[in-house]
Amino acid sequence: MIATRNRREQLERTLDRLGELPERPAIVVVDNGSTDGTVAAVRSRPEPVRVVGLADNRGGAARNVGVELARTPYVAFSDDDSWWEPGALAHAELLLDADARIALLAARVLVGAERRLDPTCATMAASPLAADARLPGPRVLGFLACGAIVRRAAFLAVGGFHARLGVGGEEELLAVDLAAAGYELVYADEVVAHHQPDGRRRPGRARNSVRNELLVAWLRRPPRSALRRTGTLLASRGRDRQAALGAIDALRAVPWVLRERRPDGARLERGLRALEGT
Repeated sequence: MIATRNRREQLERTLDRLGELPERPAIVVVDNGSTDGTVAAVRSRPEPVRVVGLADNRGGAARNVGVELARTPYVAFSDDDSWWEPGALAHAELLLDADARIALLAARVLVGAERRLDPTCATMAASPLAADARLPGPRVLGFLACGAIVRRAAFLAVGGFHARLGVGGEEELLAVDLAAAGYELVYADEVVAHHQPDGRRRPGRARNSVRNELLVAWLRRPPRSALRRTGTLLASRGRDRQAALGAIDALRAVPWVLRERRPDGARLERGLRALEGT
């Protein structure tokens, strides 16, 4: 499934790619209130694509609508500028069928025409989390939404993407919540997705990423860890104006953060600290 907003041309190219896959996946597009004719363009395509036009922009949480509409046990996410390599979805299905503990497979994402490995994937491949030989890859506590496959029931059980996080680092809270619920998240190097970003700057993305990283820390971690993470993050960004704005946004969110705060257990906290090297 794909969530999109005002990127009709990129979306149509991605739909062309997905339509060529041998797996012939059912495709759901959820449009975040586009004004560029996206919904009409998708409806006019010859191949069957289900499209839902939202009246407002729900950011990454628009994916929740697509997952709810899906009737398959697994749902693969694409962005409007990413797609799956032929055979990747079939292989992912085999991996998920083989182990009901796995709620999410994080794919190897290759970027651009040069097929460069996304740096986040290199980090996941070297995950310091305790290994389990029964799993098809390293355990992780994060993923790239442009290249991930989820177990639908697990995704819905934890509530999917948080509606308040928008776009920009929204994956972390979902990853943490799936792990806290007892599921496994695995980096599967042999499951491949392609990402073709257009190089344009996304206004507010860096600001949102900082805000969301702070929000996740205070929503799910013990006070000492959340405070340490806050200090480390802000110190690493120096005088970055976007980081400062993101921190202000997080501060404004304190009332609802306090209402929704639910620190996770010691085991998960140890995993998060291992990822941070602390």
